[in-house]
Amino acid sequence: MPPDTAWLDPDQQRSWRAYLVGTTLLTERLDRDLRERHNLSLPEYEILVRLSEAPSKRMRMAVLADSVSHSRSRITHTIARLERNGFVERVSCADDRRGVEAVITDGGYRALEDAAPTHVAGVRAFLVDLASHEDFGAVGRVFDAVTDKLVEANPAADIR
Repeated sequence: MPPDTAWLDPDQQRSWRAYLVGTTLLTERLDRDLRERHNLSLPEYEILVRLSEAPSKRMRMAVLADSVSHSRSRITHTIARLERNGFVERVSCADDRRGVEAVITDGGYRALEDAAPTHVAGVRAFLVDLASHEDFGAVGRVFDAVTDKLVEANPAADIR
């Protein structure tokens, strides 16, 4: 092992492992709740959120893929599932006929409205309400710094 490696001390190692296990379990739980109650996966839910917040409720497929950190092929498969359920439509870009946009439908917006309380309740119960206001604020500041550092190293990764 390289002698110049700045190894984690025991407290840092404990925190790092708690983060890894906690985020895995949290993501799995939020996904399971959405699947069981609304027949939506967490990635599908996040896509509907992004589309609902976009101007004109639409996004280019490539931009959408970047915004949710999915590969182009993965976003295509996920959008196809949402399309089969009537939640999203794919249309040619108005300003560039070669491009394709995903558009949230009225049915997709209703599905999002139905699922949002379940998602928010899970986020609250399994994360937000477990921390003090100050601690949760610290989590936000830490991950803002993480995001800034990683985007600085790779501006194409900016999904904010």
